[in-house]
Amino acid sequence: MHNHFIIQQQPSRKIILEGKEYDFFSGTSYLGMNQDNDFKALLIQGLHRYGMSFGSSRNGNLQLDIYEAAEQKLASWIGAEKALTVSSGMLAGQLVAQYLKTLNATFFYAPQSHSANFHEPTVKPPAISFQEWAAGVNQMLIDAQAAHSVIVCNSNDALRATQYDFGWTATLPENQQITLVIDDSHGLGITGNNGAGIFSNIRVKPNVEVLLVASLHKAMGIPGGVVLGSASTLENLRSTAFFSSCSPIAPAYLYAYMHADSIYRRNYERLQENIRRFESQLLSAESLFSYLTGFPVFYTPHDSLYEYLFQQKVFIYSFAYPVRTGKPNTRIVLSAWHEPDQIDLLAEKCNDFMRTVL
Repeated sequence: MHNHFIIQQQPSRKIILEGKEYDFFSGTSYLGMNQDNDFKALLIQGLHRYGMSFGSSRNGNLQLDIYEAAEQKLASWIGAEKALTVSSGMLAGQLVAQYLKTLNATFFYAPQSHSANFHEPTVKPPAISFQEWAAGVNQMLIDAQAAHSVIVCNSNDALRATQYDFGWTATLPENQQITLVIDDSHGLGITGNNGAGIFSNIRVKPNVEVLLVASLHKAMGIPGGVVLGSASTLENLRSTAFFSSCSPIAPAYLYAYMHADSIYRRNYERLQENIRRFESQLLSAESLFSYLTGFPVFYTPHDSLYEYLFQQKVFIYSFAYPVRTGKPNTRIVLSAWHEPDQIDLLAEKCNDFMRTVL
């Protein structure tokens, strides 16, 4: 188990630990939005217009225009009929899970499903590979003979940089109502067409409804969450006491989002260039990392890489997640904020590790 450090500044491309400067390759700010000066300027404009927060119910008799505008923009970009924003990705998952629980549905969880989407805290996803689970999901649904089945999964395994094949969604049984809930927190903003994530690529039969949930706090740099799907289901979600009782996203962030198209596009291109630069300089990437083309996470089973790089003043992700017991998850995370010389240094140190340690 590694030491846990406390810092006095927001992480960026570099951090200060105990008076020493480290190159920082961790976190989930894939597009570097939480330190982007242009995005900060838009946020300040939003603060002047909308204040620090809006501590009122979204179902109250006085509402701000920015919420509907931002939700329409998100839905159009991602390819859904409607979007509904809430104040965290966890809340987005729970809004959906608790609503579906009231419908007496039977829940099926894919391996590595995020706890934000559990309909009860005792859920234990199967300890098998996603591929093995997907091959048997149809039979599970048939055997259960449920009137309404809910399938919950992530869009990918961001912890281990593993892509999931979603071809199985097009062949789900037709003789029951099925809701497919996909958590795209680690895809939205950086995967799919123009960073729009997985939603528009999912193919299903008419009896299957797709709901997408995601944190906006990762690539998008917005402290909030979103649910996307059909207009009718999202209206049902909005009508719940659960949604009505929750404070919304600080409106200044949605104002910034509405005006940040060019910033997101620029940072997306910077991130992709950083990924390509890092990949191209690794001597034998496959011997050290599991990674996906165009995805900024490089997972390694060799946990000693953390300590090796730490001694070289490079700080990477390495801790047990989502619970603090067990084996650390060790991975390098690239961001749009990294400079070319940092990428070059990181590749050099990883190559040294492969030559001298592996």
